Amino acid sequence: MSWTKCAEELAEQTTDPDSRWRGPVSEVARHLLVPKWWEPAEGGGWRLQVGERDPDLWFRRAYGHESVVTSVGGLHADHATPDDVPTGRPTSSATLTALIVKMLRHGRISNNHTLLDVGTGAGGLTAIASIRLGANRITSVDVDGYLSYAAKARLGEIGLRPEFLTMDATGPIPGAYDRIVSTVSVRPVPASWLQALYRGGRLVTTIADTALILTAWKDEDGGATGVIERDWAGFMATRHGPNYPPGLRDLFTTARESEGEEVKTYRYPVADIREHWETWSMFTITTPGIEIDFEERPGRRTAYLVHPDGSWARAEAERFEPPTVHQSGPRRLWEDVERIRNWREVEGGLPLYGCKARIDPDGTIRLNRGGWSATIGG
Repeated sequence: MSWTKCAEELAEQTTDPDSRWRGPVSEVARHLLVPKWWEPAEGGGWRLQVGERDPDLWFRRAYGHESVVTSVGGLHADHATPDDVPTGRPTSSATLTALIVKMLRHGRISNNHTLLDVGTGAGGLTAIASIRLGANRITSVDVDGYLSYAAKARLGEIGLRPEFLTMDATGPIPGAYDRIVSTVSVRPVPASWLQALYRGGRLVTTIADTALILTAWKDEDGGATGVIERDWAGFMATRHGPNYPPGLRDLFTTARESEGEEVKTYRYPVADIREHWETWSMFTITTPGIEIDFEERPGRRTAYLVHPDGSWARAEAERFEPPTVHQSGPRRLWEDVERIRNWREVEGGLPLYGCKARIDPDGTIRLNRGGWSATIGG
């Protein structure tokens, strides 16, 4: 199987014919960046895949249209054995190429620009950008030292030698750059990113726990002005160590097993809100800290919402029938979701996509559109 043919087909599928990113995408041997990876196992959990044992699968994943999970719960596939059963959340992946190109396009990058790539991962964005701009113009940072090491070695094998740095990207960033493109999400924007951006430079990132792409130009006062793009993307959030905190697992147990202080029937069918990106994003903006889970069994759906203040909700229904909702705590979380869903139905949409964004020098994000506004951070 020819990787060059696979890469050329991928480039044709993910870029426009006149795109300056088409050539770079077609030149990256992506399979070399993911020799091992994790795939969901039947019945839950993860199973290890080794590319050399199944070259056809390897190439389908490497040059396919889904992100490839490379690390779960801090256990990288490179270091795993077939008997390992990792637990926890995915902590790194090889981002699908279409999404990499989308973020780079939002960067409005010229050939003479310097670029800070936040979130090295498997190194796919770093490789594409290095081919187009020259590796000497690219710096890639990641909190995971092994990811930096592996990407540096693998890109070196294909003749690319950008700078790789291991650091918590929410802290100080050395150097200054024309563009910053992040494939990890943040909330709020780290002040160090603004400090590392040249005046007039451009920032592209996503807001954590949303599907919102934030782009902004740096202002003279050290802040930035931009928009929430009429586009969408989702990335893992920045982390400060090898794994994410455990989250609200005990409260999820309560939500699954307990009767609520209040039990009512509501209007809208049970859905996995995370798949309804506009509703989900508005919910997480207006109710920061919310965590969501969803289960679907034959003919029955159940959604769970939990919040750090101790509030929880469990909504259950047969298929698309009105749900019975159990709720406890200081908030009625399902009512918050219902209000957003009703707002969307009445107005035909929500004010998030296309809204104006102001980033203060300290990283606080201020969103507004019409009479609606929200502040993230600060």
